[in-house]
Amino acid sequence: MSALVNMAAEVPENPLVPPIPELVIGLVAFFIVFGFLAKKLLPNINKVLEERRAKIEGGIEKAEAAQAEAQQVLEDYRSQLADARHEAARLRQEAQEQGATLIAEMRAEGQRQREEIIAAGHAQIEADRKQAAQSLRQDVGKLATELAGKLVGESLEDHARQSRTIDRFLDELEAKAASDSTKAEAGR
Repeated sequence: MSALVNMAAEVPENPLVPPIPELVIGLVAFFIVFGFLAKKLLPNINKVLEERRAKIEGGIEKAEAAQAEAQQVLEDYRSQLADARHEAARLRQEAQEQGATLIAEMRAEGQRQREEIIAAGHAQIEADRKQAAQSLRQDVGKLATELAGKLVGESLEDHARQSRTIDRFLDELEAKAASDSTKAEAGR
């Protein structure tokens, strides 16, 4: 031991370099601890890291699958939306065509009804005119007969003669009225 002490006294000690026996013991202890950690702890750490990596990769795959599914759903939605728009446009076009057809039918029906009403009105006017002419003819005939009877001084009760006289008088009036209206139309 004294030899060690003498050697120690002769070599100046460097504070940064440890003594060799301590260095050897430290290295042996380090390799024992490192070996223990490599055998026991490192497989567990690797296992946990592998599980995390698998979960992350599985999560990424699931996210990609979910994104692909979402993209497919979005494309389906867009397709359905486009189909719905086309269908709505087609229905709107059909409704416009049906509306135009219905309007045309209603106009035709209105025109037909108007023509019927006008024809019925003309027929009624013609019937009323004929009735008024007949009534007027009878009244004028009666008045003419009475007036002629007063002028002549005797009664003209013979109906056949009375009718012929009245008819001739009225025919002359109608002919005169027709010629006057023809002249008036030609003057325009």
